[in-house]
Amino acid sequence: MKKLLSYSVVLFVLTVILLLIIPLPAALVDVAIILNMSLSMMILVTTMTIREPLEFSIFPSLLLITTLFRLGINVSTTRNILTNSGSSGQIIKSFGDFILRGNVVVGMIIFLIIVLMQFIVITKGAERVSEVAARFTLDAMPGKQMAIDADLNSGLINEQQAKLRREKIQREADFYGSMDGATKIVKGDSIMSLITTAINLIGGSIIGIVQSGDSISNVLSTYSIATVGDGLVGQIPSLLISTATGMIVTRAVSEGSLNEDVSKQFMAQPTAIMISGLVIGVLTVIPGMPVIQLMIISLGLIGCGFYLSRRIKAEPGLAVVGAFGGIAAPGAEPEGLEPAPLEEAPQPVSEEEYFKDVNNVYTLLSVEAIEMEFGYSLIPLVDESVGGRLINRIIIFRRQYAQDMGFVIPSIRLRDSSGLNTNQYCIKIKGEEVAKGEILVDYYLALEPENPEKEIDGIETIEPAYGIPSRWIRPEDRELAEIYGYTVIDPLSVLVTHLSEVVKQHAHELITRQEVMHLVENTKKTSPELIEEAFPNLISYSLFQKILTSLLKEGVPIKDLETILETMIETISDTGLPVKDVDGMIENIRSALKRTITRMYCEDGSMKVITLDAELERTMVGCLSKGERGYYLALSPDILQSLINQVTVQLKKFSGFSQSPVILTSQVMRVHFYRLIDQFYPNVRVLSFNEISNNVQIQSIGSLTLDNTGRKGA
Repeated sequence: MKKLLSYSVVLFVLTVILLLIIPLPAALVDVAIILNMSLSMMILVTTMTIREPLEFSIFPSLLLITTLFRLGINVSTTRNILTNSGSSGQIIKSFGDFILRGNVVVGMIIFLIIVLMQFIVITKGAERVSEVAARFTLDAMPGKQMAIDADLNSGLINEQQAKLRREKIQREADFYGSMDGATKIVKGDSIMSLITTAINLIGGSIIGIVQSGDSISNVLSTYSIATVGDGLVGQIPSLLISTATGMIVTRAVSEGSLNEDVSKQFMAQPTAIMISGLVIGVLTVIPGMPVIQLMIISLGLIGCGFYLSRRIKAEPGLAVVGAFGGIAAPGAEPEGLEPAPLEEAPQPVSEEEYFKDVNNVYTLLSVEAIEMEFGYSLIPLVDESVGGRLINRIIIFRRQYAQDMGFVIPSIRLRDSSGLNTNQYCIKIKGEEVAKGEILVDYYLALEPENPEKEIDGIETIEPAYGIPSRWIRPEDRELAEIYGYTVIDPLSVLVTHLSEVVKQHAHELITRQEVMHLVENTKKTSPELIEEAFPNLISYSLFQKILTSLLKEGVPIKDLETILETMIETISDTGLPVKDVDGMIENIRSALKRTITRMYCEDGSMKVITLDAELERTMVGCLSKGERGYYLALSPDILQSLINQVTVQLKKFSGFSQSPVILTSQVMRVHFYRLIDQFYPNVRVLSFNEISNNVQIQSIGSLTLDNTGRKGA
C-alpha cells in the first residue's frame, strides 16, 4: 500500500493521459471537474499562506500536471458535447444556464470578458513577472554569494550556515528559472481554451443542424449553453492557477504570509487610512452620489485609522529588526581577544616637554601589527557609547578565523585620524597602509548585478573588498534596489568585510616567532611527547615559522598542528639529514592535509578546476632551473604572456560559481606554478592531485595549453 502511495503522482498523470483517449461518461466528467476546481483552489490558498516561494518549490511541476489535467477534461467534455447533442454532465449545464439566463448574446459577451480578462491581464502579467524575477535572480547570484562570504568572514554565520544559504540561492535560481518556463504553459492553456470554445460552438452547431434536423434557434441554444458551461469549468481553475502563479512570483520581498504582510503593512499606515476616509466623505457633495453608502465607508475608514494611530502610540516598543541582528553582547567577549579602544593619544604636557624624556621617544618606535584609522564621520561605527558595533563584529571575526584557520589574529588598534577625509578609513599592516576605502554612514551600498534592467539612483563607487561596481543609495531606496536585483549591504558590513579580506590576505605576515612558540606551547598540552621529539632537536622554531607562513599564504588552515609536525618529523627521518628542501616538505604537509584542503574547495562532492595540458607541463618541467635557493621556473616571455592570457580567459568561467578559482597541476609543478601565477592572480589557488581526496569528483571546466605562440617561444 505504501509503495502504491509513493507512485500516486505517476498514476495520476497516467490517468490524465488516458482522459485524452478514453471517452468518459458524464458522471465521471463531473467528478473530474470538481477535483480540478478543488485542486486549483488548494494551490491558490497555499501560495497565499506560504512565507517564501521555496516552501512550495514543486509549483512549476504542479503547474504542468494541473494544466495537463485540465486539457484532458477539455478533450473529454468536447467529445461528449459533439457526440451527445451538447450534453456533458450536470455541472457544465448548470454553469451554462446560470451565465446565459435565457439570453445567448449577453451570456457569450460575459463569458468572453472573463476569458479575455484571464488571458490578457492575469496570465500575461504573471508571465512578465516570472520572466523579470528569473532574470533578476540570476543576475543577483554573484552579489548574494559575496554577501554570504562577507557574513562568513565577519563571523556572523558559520560554514554550515553559509553552505545552507548558498544552496538556498541555487534553489531560488532554479525555481525562478523553472517558473519563467512554466508561465508559458499557463499562457498556452488560455489560448487553447479559446480554441476549444470556438470548436464546441461552431462544430456543435454544424453537427446539430446537419444531423438532428432541429431548428437553428434550438441548436444554438443547446450548444451555446454547453459551450459557455464547458468554457467556465475550464477557465475558473485556469484563473485560479494563473492567480497563484502571479502570487508566488511576487513574494520576493515578503517577510510572512500574504495575510500577515497585508495586515501588518496596512495597519502601520493609519494616516493613509484616515485620509482615504476623508476623500471618500468629500464625494458626498457630488449630486446624485449614494450618500448613505459613502458616509458609512468614510466613517469606517476614519475610525479604523484613528484606532490604529492610538494603538501605535500606546505600543512604542514595536520596532523593525534589522537584517544584521544577533551581535554578541559586550560581556560575552572571549578572554584575550579585546581590540584596542579608540584613542586620541592625549598628552599630559606639551609635546616638546613630553619628548624631553628619552624613554618617551622609544614609544614612537613600536609598530602595531594591524591598525585601522578613521575619518571623523566614521567614529560612530566604532564608539560603543553611541551604539557602534565595530568592536563586537571584529571580536566575532577573530573568533571565527581562529576556529577556521588555527591562527589568532593580533589585536587591532583603532584610531581616529585628522589626515583622512571625514568618510575615509585606511588599514595598516605593520605600520604601512595596505588598503583604503570610503564609507557613507547614512547610506547603503548596493552591489550592481551583471545586467540590471533598471538602474537605481545613487552615488557610483567601487565595493572596496572585491572591486564590484556599486552605488551608495538612500535607506528608503533599499527595497527598490533589491527588487531590481541589487545586493544591498549596510556600511558596517562593508567595513568589516574589507578588513577581514585584508587580514586574510596578509595573515602570513602576522605570524611572528612569539606566536609560533605560543602555538607550540598550546599543542604541548595535548601532545607533549610529539613536541619533545620535534623541538629543538629535529625542528627549529625558524623552520616551523617558515612552514606555517607558507601554508597561511596559500590559505591552508594550520589548525591541525599535530599532523603538520608529524609530517615534518617523518620527512626529516626519511632523509636523515637537516632539511634543505622546504618546498618538498610543504608539499608533503599539504598532502597530509588533503581532507582539509578538499573541503575548502569542494561543493556537493564535486570540485571545479582548470587543468594544465600534458605538453605544457612537460615544457614547464624542462624550464626548471636550479639556483641558490632551490629550483625556480624560467619561462620564455612568449610562453609566460600566453599563459597569463589563457588564465585571464579561463578564470571568467568561475564567475557563476561560489567556489574559489582552482588550477590543478602535478605535485612536482604545483609550487613553481603557484609562485608564477601569484604575481598576477593572488586569489587563485593552485592545488596538486595529491591534495584532493579520493571521494571527490574533479570537474575540469577549462585547460591551459601550449599554443602556437608558446611553441615558437620555446
